Amino acid sequence: MQPFDVNNIFSVSPADFSLQALQLFHWQYEQNPVYRKWCDLTIKNPLDIKMVEQIPALPVGFFKTQTIQTGSFELIDFFESSGTTQTTNSKHWVRDMDLYRKSFHQAFELFYGKTKDWCIIGLLPAYLERQHSSLVMMVDELIMDSGHNESGFYLYEHEKLSQTLQRLESQQQNTLLIGVTFALLDFAESFPQQLKYTTVMETGGMKGRRREMTRLEVHDQLTKQLGVKKIDSEYGMTELMSQAYSKGDGIFVCPPWMKVLVRDEEDPLAVRTTGRGVINIIDLANADSATFIATEDVGRIYEDGSFEVFGRLDNSDIRGCSLMVE
Repeated sequence: MQPFDVNNIFSVSPADFSLQALQLFHWQYEQNPVYRKWCDLTIKNPLDIKMVEQIPALPVGFFKTQTIQTGSFELIDFFESSGTTQTTNSKHWVRDMDLYRKSFHQAFELFYGKTKDWCIIGLLPAYLERQHSSLVMMVDELIMDSGHNESGFYLYEHEKLSQTLQRLESQQQNTLLIGVTFALLDFAESFPQQLKYTTVMETGGMKGRRREMTRLEVHDQLTKQLGVKKIDSEYGMTELMSQAYSKGDGIFVCPPWMKVLVRDEEDPLAVRTTGRGVINIIDLANADSATFIATEDVGRIYEDGSFEVFGRLDNSDIRGCSLMVE
């Protein structure tokens, strides 16, 4: 079987998405030992797979205990999830970091236009304090690509950040403030203000720093304290090479090379294209690891393919993985 040509995915049409996904399924079944073993446990014959809803999705928890690799390449570069000393972090081996760069640059410009039109400010303290964060790499590259002299990262310098935002506001400069949820809430409480030219984007995550809040609570608090009409959001994870974005109300849209499905919580093989359930993700950019991933996020998919996320499954770390304990 010929290797899958990942360079074609960024121009994929909706009509061709299923075809490319099916081709990638057969490639990964042949070239990914962990995924093949999982498929053999869940389906009888890979040749019977005719629709994307039938393709087995690998439980995301396997990234914590297995080397997820499609094809042969040297294991040098990887992304690693955050965690505590009591948890096992996910590790996502990456063959080609330029592919990740291409994915997030094209997705960002698809939803927000040219990066050079923005001043980009990252408020990601928990992520900056560790290595191998895919989110930090993405924001760092967008900051450099913007070329604006005020673009950059902030740790806990909230007063300096407030002064910078006010200066950018006075210049009517389009600014993106992208931050982990707890850091945005801390900043907004300490320095409430009225922002007109700034887009505030939360990436999720309390990291044990604050009490858990619903998305509606977080967005309501941030809109009131920062004066913006809506809060944008980014949906990504260590185990993916692509991101979905929301421009308000928690409704996410995928780039053309990424698609979400939902599975029944009690029957993980019952997969649908719409409705409420646990989210499965097809990420064509993940050709070198696992394109078809069963997440632990509960959500709803709408008729147009957009989706929202309600939260995590209870006991998610132990669901689905017991079939393949080594």
